[in-house]
Amino acid sequence: MGQVLCACPFSYLGLHKAVDNKGLILRVWRPDADEISVIEQPSGKKLGDMQRFESGLFELHLPRRRKPFNYELSIAKEGGHTFRVFDPYQFGEYTLREEHVDYDALHRHQGAHLITHALNAKRQVKGVLFRVYAPNARSVSLVGNFNNWDGRLHPMASADDGVWRLFVPGLTPGDLYKYEIHDKFGNKLPLKADPFGTYSEQWPGLSSIVHDDSRYQWKDSQWMKQRGELYDKPMSVYELHAGSWRRKDGNIIMNYRELAKELVPYVKKMGFTHIELMPVSEHPLYESWGYQPVGMFAVTSRYGSPDDFKFFIDQFHKAGIGVILDWVPAHFPNDDHGLVQFDGSAVYEHPDSRRGWHPDWQTCIYDFGKPFVQDFLISSALYWLEEYHIDGLRVDAVASMLYLDYSREDGEWEPNRNGGNENLEAIHFLKRFNKTVYERFPTAMTIAEESTSYPGVSKPLYDDGLGFGFKWNMGWMHDSLEYMKKEPVHRPYHHDQMTFSTVYAWSENFVLSLSHDEVVYGKGTLLTRMPGDDWQKFANLRTYLSFMWTHPGKKLLFMGCEFGSWNEWNHHQSLDWHLVEDKNSPHCGVQKLVQTLNKLYKSEASLHERDLCYKGFQWLVNDDYQQSVLAYVRFCNDGHPIIVINNLTPVVRHDYCVGVPAKGEYKLLLNSDDQGFGGSGVSAGNKFVTETVEQHGQEQSLKLTLPPLSTVMLKLK
Repeated sequence: MGQVLCACPFSYLGLHKAVDNKGLILRVWRPDADEISVIEQPSGKKLGDMQRFESGLFELHLPRRRKPFNYELSIAKEGGHTFRVFDPYQFGEYTLREEHVDYDALHRHQGAHLITHALNAKRQVKGVLFRVYAPNARSVSLVGNFNNWDGRLHPMASADDGVWRLFVPGLTPGDLYKYEIHDKFGNKLPLKADPFGTYSEQWPGLSSIVHDDSRYQWKDSQWMKQRGELYDKPMSVYELHAGSWRRKDGNIIMNYRELAKELVPYVKKMGFTHIELMPVSEHPLYESWGYQPVGMFAVTSRYGSPDDFKFFIDQFHKAGIGVILDWVPAHFPNDDHGLVQFDGSAVYEHPDSRRGWHPDWQTCIYDFGKPFVQDFLISSALYWLEEYHIDGLRVDAVASMLYLDYSREDGEWEPNRNGGNENLEAIHFLKRFNKTVYERFPTAMTIAEESTSYPGVSKPLYDDGLGFGFKWNMGWMHDSLEYMKKEPVHRPYHHDQMTFSTVYAWSENFVLSLSHDEVVYGKGTLLTRMPGDDWQKFANLRTYLSFMWTHPGKKLLFMGCEFGSWNEWNHHQSLDWHLVEDKNSPHCGVQKLVQTLNKLYKSEASLHERDLCYKGFQWLVNDDYQQSVLAYVRFCNDGHPIIVINNLTPVVRHDYCVGVPAKGEYKLLLNSDDQGFGGSGVSAGNKFVTETVEQHGQEQSLKLTLPPLSTVMLKLK
């Protein structure tokens, strides 16, 4: 049986009418077998021994049989080893039957699916139905630990839709498999993992693993029912890397269940509303942090099984904490076992290197103009939301998708059909992605990591936006960090770096993000980027975090920043938890401050209810650049506003007068210079009562002391 026939094995193998119309003839392709006998099922009757031909083809003529029947093969191999299997090629009608395909949920149709085939009312055959898209392949075979990785034994059947299929009886969860593909010229390619595989083996095997997605019993129904939109709700996100948040003795990585046991109570204690995991899609290179994924449907097995990860999410949901995943649809690595040149042609990547190769990351870029690629990526997104109850997807590297000239010089890119630099196909994909996600999961969210001023990223589709729920505010991050790292004596000349963000703060649904990218690659940490001696560094960090938590926009903070780590993040080791063992250390002070900020952020409606609306914010003092003081008010829909004053110098400001919008006595909500946070303990005052003195456009004003490098928060009693 040659390679040409491997594309349509059901037309030759299995039961067929004999050439002379005298009964049936059974053909089996087992070049690894010495002898094969046929056993009828479910009766168990032996029908005879098959004739072996030199090529490895076996035949048995059954002249008295007229109708197809089910059977097992008793296969004897060299050395006398004998075993029984159901022949896959008796299930052709079942394997090749057409079905309705939900193209937004291709994971339900492609990949490896456990199924049961009924022989009769009492007897069933269980196995796995494999489907893989390889439209330009000449042949595709299934290989695995069940057939000794022999590509001759399980040729798959092609169809007009480019999908190859085969049902293999007897396979169970845990079986390893890959696809052996010959390109259209007959050349054998490196073995390929399943693009729709849901579980993967680690290096060096890198095989896909059959998995039963239905086994885990969720216990988060209450969370899923009450989960809702967050536009007017607190959203404080703790970003983390699963492999390095905390490790066991001996620098051993925790699994998902061990991590949940320690991480859930910590996040709850700190008051964060969500965690955001750096990508956990299967990725061959640990050092990529997950941003070069191969398995878009497989949670990485570095930390355990898919069920272990479901348990991890379940624990967060039971604790009332949401889970956001970083998701990477922009590009993929060119590992041989992955998507690159999947069937010998550019099935997933763009064939033109000007659009299909990323010069910065040395990775392949998806061809967003192909309907199958869009279906593949959208199915991946829906799979995480559906199968893992994920609450949101943060889409990585959106800017690289939007622009054809991203990181390219003149001559290295080709304009679109309108002569511009926008990637029109990628834009269409992102809109379709957001539309589909919000239609199918209205209470989930999508978040764009988009670093340019592309308009309308988080505007709805009907308003010509991309349709994301939120967008990272990279401008705020860049400007404010640039300001904070300057010595206070120089800050008056850069005052606008702290005020400019409110010019555009409500043009998008922003998330203020201090992410992992800000504490790697020699940038230092948030703490080490602050100027001055150690005391000033900690004071600067405390007031900066307070400024962030009181500034309009949702919040995201990378692990370790909440206690002021000295060392840059290292993915090969745990965070420096020893820094917070001494409860009197300034690191514990920063940690306590973040805990307090989260508590106030959630309890005070003025700090979150109008986060995304210009009516929730008003400058009181934005021009006192000489003293580097910022003061503003945060409003809620119905309730008392909160006054925030930031003193961004180490100088104590006595009797500082600030206008306020309402008359009465105010209470102190926060002083970041409090000794409990590791501050100097300078008091802002004992009583805060307004005077009828016009100041900053307000009829009422307050006098108070501004502690050094501090943020003070006041609320009308």
